[in-house]
Amino acid sequence: MPFAVALVALLAACAGEYPQSTLHPTADFSESIDKLYRMIFWWALGVFVVVETVLLFVIIKFRERPDSKAPKQVHGNTALEIAWTLAPAIVLVFIAVPTIQTIFRTDGTAPEGALEIEVIGHQWWWEFRYPELGITTANEMHVPVDRPVALVMTSQDVIHSFWVPKLGGKRDVMPRRTTRIAFTPDSVGEVLGQCAEFCGESHANMRFKVVVDDADGFAAWVANEQAPPVAAETMETLAQRGAEAFRDPRNQCMVCHMVQGITPGVIGPNLTHVGSRTTIASGILPNTTDGLTRWLREPLARLTRSAESGKGSSGSSGASSASRSASVSRRPTAARSAAEPRKPLVYQPTHLRSCRTPMTATAMIAALQKMTQRA
Repeated sequence: MPFAVALVALLAACAGEYPQSTLHPTADFSESIDKLYRMIFWWALGVFVVVETVLLFVIIKFRERPDSKAPKQVHGNTALEIAWTLAPAIVLVFIAVPTIQTIFRTDGTAPEGALEIEVIGHQWWWEFRYPELGITTANEMHVPVDRPVALVMTSQDVIHSFWVPKLGGKRDVMPRRTTRIAFTPDSVGEVLGQCAEFCGESHANMRFKVVVDDADGFAAWVANEQAPPVAAETMETLAQRGAEAFRDPRNQCMVCHMVQGITPGVIGPNLTHVGSRTTIASGILPNTTDGLTRWLREPLARLTRSAESGKGSSGSSGASSASRSASVSRRPTAARSAAEPRKPLVYQPTHLRSCRTPMTATAMIAALQKMTQRA
């Protein structure tokens, strides 16, 4: 009975949907890793069966009996010793050869004609640039199906690790260094990724999404991203007020965020066409009016407190918490020691600390949804 319960529990653990499973590859890179894993698994299973079979045979055949005599002492068996030395060596050779082949096959060298995407890791979000298309976006990367993709990756601040389990293996993303991944997606859909290297207090929330489009869908996405945002002058009154608040230096939106042709910020995520993205806050929240409201009002503090209390908060307590955990790090001042290292400018959103009236917040959301949506 206990064995049956354990077996049922084991099988139940294999059921369900796991969006970041490495066991369901959707690109040539991940397919190579999956094949290598399965090959090593079968070799390991074969070794296990042989060893356990011999062990059970010896235990049963040479077990102690009431009338048995002391076994003959053996001081060595050359043939047996050679056999148990060569057998593991041969197994390791059969594992090592395909492993080395896979390493070279997935070294990041992309074929000619690959779509190049520059990936830049920030605390705690991802920036994606398409040099040949003139597009910059954040936290959602679109790629065409059946076309090679070359990722050229670096970091703006600390060491991150780029990982999309269904597309390929991990790659560290480091400041002042360039690492590469090349893959060819083979199926249309959305796959999830995340930072796999601890990079600070919000590391666990540093997620992103890769959208694999068919040829027509990718062309439509490119056209929409290259189109200018909706002009503020064409919006309704409420959204116009939000656009003015967004560009008001006192609110500091334009200091961090860029909206192509509207604001020049370079610290935080590029918000050009953010209205057409499916998620915000590095994939934590859905890009809906409610999600955008929650993220603007309580960016980082909301994540920690909602996990503890199960409810959001606002008002003065929310402002003070946002002040502590969500602020733009300041540049070194004269009061600092000259020997103290210079810290990189880190994007930690403050958002509506300076414009917390309900009307301003509503107007800001309306503006973001209008001036950054798809044409």
